[in-house]
Amino acid sequence: MLHRGHQSTDGTGGGELTVPMAWLYAEYIADELLRTGDLMPPTSFEFRAGRDALALTIFLSDTDGELPGIRVVTQLETWLSLTAYDQPWQDWVGARMSQLTAQASKSEGPAPDLELAAAAWRWLEETELLAPDLNAVPGGSTGAGEDDGPKVWTPAWQLGLPLGHLAIHLF
Repeated sequence: MLHRGHQSTDGTGGGELTVPMAWLYAEYIADELLRTGDLMPPTSFEFRAGRDALALTIFLSDTDGELPGIRVVTQLETWLSLTAYDQPWQDWVGARMSQLTAQASKSEGPAPDLELAAAAWRWLEETELLAPDLNAVPGGSTGAGEDDGPKVWTPAWQLGLPLGHLAIHLF
């Protein structure tokens, strides 16, 4: 989909700017899944981590370039399997990003969708959030609530991925 603008992304100077519809659509689906699950406030960093992890999963699992036309319900099982606890999601994202970057470099250069996906991936990898330490020794803390227990700095993707997975289950 093209949006009229002052620059062209294809280098022709035709006055058209490519709109990153595939990424925006993936982000919209992820946002809706998380809002439906009502797991975190939409203004929290945890929500953003879940949305970005899900959007990356949705965007990168579209191997046929048909994301804007897919039916969400038919893809839920695929997204569940990709975000499952025992899957090497981080490695899969890195491999798919490398593959798409190589394809884009052979064509007309980096696509705006891929640039937004790369920015989300960088944020998920580089940002750490303070979260409950799920590996703490049981009984080691006598805190009354979850806020009183031990906490550890965790990469955003490690918080966002299970949150996104749970949101898919709740959908």
